[in-house]
Amino acid sequence: MNLPKDIKKRVHILFYLLLSLVLIACSKAPSEYASSNDGANNEHVSNNDRLGTTWGDDVSSYVKKVEATRLTNKPIVESTLRYSAKKYTGKSVNSISLYSGKISFSIIGDNDEKLPVFRSGSDYFMSAQDGQSYQLKYENHTDRTYEIIASVDGIDVLDGEKASKFKTGYVLSPHKTLIIDGFRKSDESVASFTFGKTENSYAANSEQGSESNTGIIGVSIFELSLANDYKNNVSKSEYAQAPNAFPADK
Repeated sequence: MNLPKDIKKRVHILFYLLLSLVLIACSKAPSEYASSNDGANNEHVSNNDRLGTTWGDDVSSYVKKVEATRLTNKPIVESTLRYSAKKYTGKSVNSISLYSGKISFSIIGDNDEKLPVFRSGSDYFMSAQDGQSYQLKYENHTDRTYEIIASVDGIDVLDGEKASKFKTGYVLSPHKTLIIDGFRKSDESVASFTFGKTENSYAANSEQGSESNTGIIGVSIFELSLANDYKNNVSKSEYAQAPNAFPADK
């Protein structure tokens, strides 16, 4: 079939335009497929990249015990954050939104900056550095009171024993911020959270912990109704004990 020259020119232009769109789509495909595999890539951590949290420097941190009642039998929120020295992929966020945004959770570094967290689906990951100290920060954006039960490497941050989502936690008051600086040693101080090699972690050097649980931070949250009376004297035996370098020797 014979076509006029101007129509042939238009056909050629349309053909090259379609070809360009196909090539652009093909060039984007690998990154799109890679993005869908972020979760699987993040889950795998080599032994060289594994980290835990060590028993760090003594830091002043004062607490008192409060009488309160949980409004539910089960936590209203449960969440975990995995960390290691590897470079994670996914969407970078400054904080994790908990309970439909009513509570924000973030990791604070040495200079009070929020360390980047990577989200892949409903999972969260963080690239950490050996020797870096950090804090757990919780922000309450509501008029309600909550209880924050935090664990690091499978260890409860208050008593140093095996973590449970039903243990006693910290009170997060309405429109307030809670900073957890480390493993609590007494009413007056904590041992700061510091990233380190798994063999040097508190979990690996505690009778209550296990090196296999390193690299994970957990939180469970209850809503509270507070009583008016306070108990200011809490036994130090309720808090974490210093790590034992030779736990097999009694």
